[in-house]
Amino acid sequence: MQEHEDAFGRTVLDHLEGRRAHEVIERSDGYIDVSGGPRAYFEPFRRWAPVERRAMRFVRGRVLDVGVGAGRVALHLQERGHDVTGIDNSPLAVAVARRRGVKDARLLPFREIRPELGVFDTVVMMCNNFGLFGSAAGAKRMLSRLRRMTSNDARIVAGSRDPYRTDNPDHLRYQEQNRRRGRMTGQLRLRTRHGHYCGRWFDYLLASPDEMRELAATGGWDVERLIQNDDDDDYYVGVLRKT
Repeated sequence: MQEHEDAFGRTVLDHLEGRRAHEVIERSDGYIDVSGGPRAYFEPFRRWAPVERRAMRFVRGRVLDVGVGAGRVALHLQERGHDVTGIDNSPLAVAVARRRGVKDARLLPFREIRPELGVFDTVVMMCNNFGLFGSAAGAKRMLSRLRRMTSNDARIVAGSRDPYRTDNPDHLRYQEQNRRRGRMTGQLRLRTRHGHYCGRWFDYLLASPDEMRELAATGGWDVERLIQNDDDDDYYVGVLRKT
């Protein structure tokens, strides 16, 4: 990744250093939105979404934090005594995580993980990072790889959003286009922008609970628990165990 492509990393670095930062999301159909901002990537545990706080009860042993970002999850788990390896494809985000105290933050894209990283007991994928599987084929491939890199009773603790819980006509049109093209309903093609920084296009997957179960099974995992809010929030966390 070249420096001008690290829009996400620049966003979290600017926030860390006290500058205004906005994360602009561009979708392949031209739809533009602004995320809630980088502050969420720095929040202490007490301010996390309730489903994420509950999800941390299922973390055990050595942890792989996929999409470490600014280090929010890794720092919390370190404080609890876990051995955590955080990975991200953003050089600036990895630098921020290290500055904030993450002991083992590595510049490593998710799709390039290998057994040389060692064996993990839990893989955490918070803040919608189940989406990093990208597609049904990507989920099958990477879940199978994680199966080989984890202990016998390992868990994946992953957040996602249910794409069907929307009435936004722009999203509904995009979803219908996906289905016509043979893609999953919640399969997105995105890039991020911040100031003069513009990231590369990437695939990102929103999956319903039923779709998470189906995808998990293709890679040798079961969804043993769903952690959901009682209200209409579309964000939830799945706890996956090896079959």
